Amino acid sequence: MKAHGEITPPGDKSISHRAFLFGALANGTTRIKGVLESRDVMSTAKAVQSLGIEARKDHEDWVVKGGTLREPITVIDAGNSGTTARLLSGICAGIDGVTILTGDSSLVCRPMGRVITPLEKMGARFLARSGRYLPMAIQGGSLQGISYDMEIASAQVKSALLLAGLSASGTTTITEPSKSRDHTERMLAYFGAEVAVDGTTICMSPGQRLQAREITVPSDPSSAAFPAVWAAATPGSSLLIRGVCINPTRTGFLRVLERMGAHITVENIREWAGEPVGDIQVDGGVLHATTIEGEEIPTLIDEIPILVAAACLAQGRTEIRDASELRVKETDRIAAMVQGLTSLGAHVDENDDGMTIEGPVQLHSGSVRTFSDHRIAMCLHILAKAFDIDVHLDDPSCVDISYPDFFSSMETLV
Repeated sequence: MKAHGEITPPGDKSISHRAFLFGALANGTTRIKGVLESRDVMSTAKAVQSLGIEARKDHEDWVVKGGTLREPITVIDAGNSGTTARLLSGICAGIDGVTILTGDSSLVCRPMGRVITPLEKMGARFLARSGRYLPMAIQGGSLQGISYDMEIASAQVKSALLLAGLSASGTTTITEPSKSRDHTERMLAYFGAEVAVDGTTICMSPGQRLQAREITVPSDPSSAAFPAVWAAATPGSSLLIRGVCINPTRTGFLRVLERMGAHITVENIREWAGEPVGDIQVDGGVLHATTIEGEEIPTLIDEIPILVAAACLAQGRTEIRDASELRVKETDRIAAMVQGLTSLGAHVDENDDGMTIEGPVQLHSGSVRTFSDHRIAMCLHILAKAFDIDVHLDDPSCVDISYPDFFSSMETLV
């Protein structure tokens, strides 16, 4: 089935999270336009309120009045949001007092050790279940900047350390093995902080105070990836996706699609709150297999499920490697995608760090498990549209985590 027309996906989830957190830390009032009002982002908004900050809806915008963060009097529930839990850990490490974080049944199974270890080196104390899982208590207070070499490229860990560094004495220096998404560095600079970036090393001096700014949140490239793949892989499709964040650390999926032969152009490029934004035109054609691996993985880790869908529609053998991080997302996304595709009639080879797909596959109608993972649900729905089959999702409501109007939005493109 072809995709036609134009669409404006919801606001970027990563930027929406950070807008609330940075607004809370800044002097003055931050007005945020285009916030993604998903379950994940609202977990961050509620967390900020728990720290004594006023964050409220004002017509279509959100207003955050920055001030002194205080020790919360209740447990903070991050819901399903790993971004909330990990970035908030960095902020709470600098608050004099105790913060207790928890999450839903999925989040409490996701590892927090990768933020606990460096934050303890900075001087915070943690008491976590089994030493590395939520629920966990954070004893914050006096922090010392550190020089830290990350073993895995992770924007969440990097951001937690930079946020902790704002309240630390001494310089905070972080080096990644490869470059992860850089929204935190961009937003720090937009809010007036001096951050030195040299390749994969970020250095921030101490004693900096952020100044409130107005933020317009662009459309989420991770959400745009779903209709983009649908259009790119179905000959005769023509789709315009408006106002998308085209930050290079987020658009690895576009480069992969172009490598597969997709017809993609980016128009009307501008800048919002330090982020490049553009309109993406996608014209359908025949895709060809590729290999996805190495340093490009951090730039498209959230888009791998929908790139698996592209591989199902492409000619040839697509291999995905070096993506073991997918096994500790909202669910084990490698196993979940393999199980979902197998239940619809495809043969997919599962590997420890990825999978192999021989395309184009033949899919039939059926019922699939989403494992309550929003990206798995959206990916399988896009495959249903592209193959023009009926696919019943066991938990369609999980898309509310990142794209509340997903199903109705996709219907406008038929």
